[in-house]
Amino acid sequence: MVIKRDGRREEFSREKLLSGLKKACQKRPVGLKAMEDLVDHIVAAVTGQYESEVPGDAIGKMVMDGLRELDEVAYVRFASVYRRFEEATDFVQEVKKLEATK
Repeated sequence: MVIKRDGRREEFSREKLLSGLKKACQKRPVGLKAMEDLVDHIVAAVTGQYESEVPGDAIGKMVMDGLRELDEVAYVRFASVYRRFEEATDFVQEVKKLEATK
């Protein structure tokens, strides 16, 4: 089970995770195999670290870490939804953080 930000619980869905990655990577040079490999990595990490419930934030962080390595544009796209960007400055700050880690 995934514990959502608002406290709701829902079944963990590999398909939903892959769908989110596909949206973030849309029109980017990221192959389906790379996305599926990231999903496999996240599923393995979740099942290895958590018994029955996993915070949604933990999954989101794993996705962001993986996307940072795969494609920076997909990373910023995902971050904009995950972190609920509201202004253009939110994007700028995230890109600056990304550049600082290089």
